[in-house]
Formats: sequence, structure tokens, C-alpha cells
Amino acid sequence: MSSTLHPMLNVAIKAARAAGAIINRAALDVESVRISQKQINDFVTEVDHASEKIIIETLLTAYPGHGILAEESGKEYGARDSEFVWIIDPLDGTTNFIHGFPVYCISIALAVKGKVEQAVVYDPTRNDLFTATKGRGAYLNERRIRVSKRTQLKDCLISTGFPFRPGDNFKSYLNMMADVMQRTAGLRRPGAAALDLAYVAAGFTDGFFETGLSIWDVAAGSLLVTEAGGLVGNFTGEADFLEQRECLAGNPRVYGQLVPVLGKYSKFASAGDKAAVRQAGAADAPATDTPDADEGADAAEPTAPQADNTAKGEDAPF
Repeated sequence: MSSTLHPMLNVAIKAARAAGAIINRAALDVESVRISQKQINDFVTEVDHASEKIIIETLLTAYPGHGILAEESGKEYGARDSEFVWIIDPLDGTTNFIHGFPVYCISIALAVKGKVEQAVVYDPTRNDLFTATKGRGAYLNERRIRVSKRTQLKDCLISTGFPFRPGDNFKSYLNMMADVMQRTAGLRRPGAAALDLAYVAAGFTDGFFETGLSIWDVAAGSLLVTEAGGLVGNFTGEADFLEQRECLAGNPRVYGQLVPVLGKYSKFASAGDKAAVRQAGAADAPATDTPDADEGADAAEPTAPQADNTAKGEDAPF
């Protein structure tokens, strides 16, 4: 760990590496890992729990007065009324992990008075460490990273996540994917949202969008993106997105072009926009199909003030 890093970031890095060691050992014999199912297609393993345990122990040993918000244990540990809250996903990409597909990560963020100020996303399979401190930039393995410089969607590689839970609007997601695919150079689904956001920050991809995400999926990654010069918000371009279960990120030019493409599918789209899309969906669908009420129509491209506000996406309260 570097003495030039913020002390709290150093502790988060220590916690992430300790968790990564547990995950890497388990990956050597993934077939023996005990798996349970939280809901259909939503898995948790003994490795998730062990990773979360070592992260929480490391953080609370250093900062016993801090709060904890973790994917598996919620707010069970740590102080309940602290202004400092660690937001933890101990193994983002569990489904990939249990299949031996090497795309998963650990995500740790520190929110101070509701604003994310420290972020670590650690990929244990590649030993890639993404870090950010608010106001100090984003880094990959101690090298400064920036979002990509591409300006036209047709040249861009965009990542996403597919719906997999009961009640997910598959039709709407297929429509979103079709809208994005025909405008870009390619669409990818790696399977770990925190790592997707880190890749946007590093310029490996030009943008990312997904619905159904929880705060621990996006908290650390959102700070990486904004500290790398990108924008992050919901599908309509609003910065208060951390608990809205939809996330859009990209370099500023790409983000601005994706908002009008995806905004019509946002649950925050205007009633008129939603009605227009329902009408369009009814025209395209068989007579027996029932359009979903959350599908929306074209949203206007964000004005400059909106884009400026979205750059503060990591400041969203939770």
C-alpha cells in the first residue's frame, strides 16, 4: 500500500486484497464451493460470505465507529448512526464465479454523509486494482486512468447486464439492446457491474447501462467513472441514481448520446413518453401482448447544465 493514498483507501485496499485471496483459493476448486439460491438465478456462496466477513473485520478493526452496508449482511455490523458508511459487494459476479468464468470482482466504497469519497474495485483473477479518492482521480494499479475519447456512438463498445430476476421486463430490455446495438460497434455482457463501471473509467469500454442494480453494485464504480472524467446517472441523465436501480455511465460525449436512446425506457420517463412507447409497442406486438407500463418514449438529450450536474453522480444520497 502506498503512503500517498488516503488512509481510508489504504484500509479498503487491504480488505479487498484479503477477500481476493479467499476468492482465488476457492476458485482453484470451484466445484466444491457450497452454493445457495436467494431467488431464481440469484446465487450466493460460502465464498461470498467469507469474503464479506474478512472485509468487514478489516474495515471495523481500523474504524470501529463506521457503519456497514453489505450485500449479504445488510446493516447488521458496524455503527448504525455513523456519517461514514462502507458499501460492500464481496463478490460481484457470483454466477460467473461458480461457473469458473473469470469475470468477477470485489467492490468497496466509503460514503461520507451520503457522498461516495473512496472506492476500490479489485479483480482477483487479474490482480487488477482500481482505486479512486474524491477529487484525486482514478487509478488502475497506481496508473492514472481516463475515460475513452471516442465521440461517435458508431465507434463505441458498450457493456450492459441482462435481466435475470422474476418480474424483470425482458421485452423492454430486448428493445433497449436493439436500440443500442444498431447504433454502436458492439454490445457486451461481462456479468459484473462494478467491473463494467471500472472498465468505463479505464476507457476499455465507452459506456455502460443496466437496470435492477443495487447500491453496492454501483457505489465504488460510480466514483471511478467520475474521477476518470466520465458521467454517471440514471437513464434520463439525472445524477441521483444510486438507489434508483438503473445506471448509465460513459465518457461525456457518449453519455450525452445514450441518454436520448435509453431515457425512453426509464421508469422516470414522463407519462407522455411512456404512453408513446406503449402505443409503439402495441403496434409492433401481437394482439395478445400487454405492454409494460414502465416502457417510455424518446427523452430529450440533456442540456449542458444537466450534464454538469450528472458529473457529480457520486454525490447522490442513499
